[in-house]
Amino acid sequence: MENNLIVKNELWRDLCAIQAELEVPKDRNNAFGGFKYRKCEDILRAVKPLLHAHGIIILLSDEIVQFGEWVFVKATATIQRGDAVISCTAYARHADERKGMDAAQVTGSASSYARKYALSGLFGISDTDDPDDPPQAAPGIAPAPMSQIVRPAAPGPVPGKTVLPGVRTPLPGMPATNQTR
Repeated sequence: MENNLIVKNELWRDLCAIQAELEVPKDRNNAFGGFKYRKCEDILRAVKPLLHAHGIIILLSDEIVQFGEWVFVKATATIQRGDAVISCTAYARHADERKGMDAAQVTGSASSYARKYALSGLFGISDTDDPDDPPQAAPGIAPAPMSQIVRPAAPGPVPGKTVLPGVRTPLPGMPATNQTR
């Protein structure tokens, strides 16, 4: 048991070193949307040499899951050395159809998106200036003071339900997205 703990701690230490060294710039440009981005393949290209240097393998897996009426691709990024394993999971909604894509392409697109976010979570890659973020003020224009921004009230605790600090679920009924074994 103690040996397993040492092996696990070594993997966590090496993951920390990889996270500190890893750089994956957003080198791709979406001319239509006017933003820069990175793809799953960009992250893998940058991280594989670092993992190899530490004797760590990476595995990616997908699963189709349904919550209510919605279908998601659940992607899990896992690193492993021996019996020590660290995983991170992310979800992407699977569209019923997308213009110009057949069914396999729609699934592949959702898979790539979910894998990118699972990898980003595992390797601590920040998505600052993410296209999903609200737009920033133009240069030379001061943003509105925080006191002028109206925010919805945070929901209070649900009676009879325990809330663990740091655990978030994307949608009701979905499992937490970060996990370790």
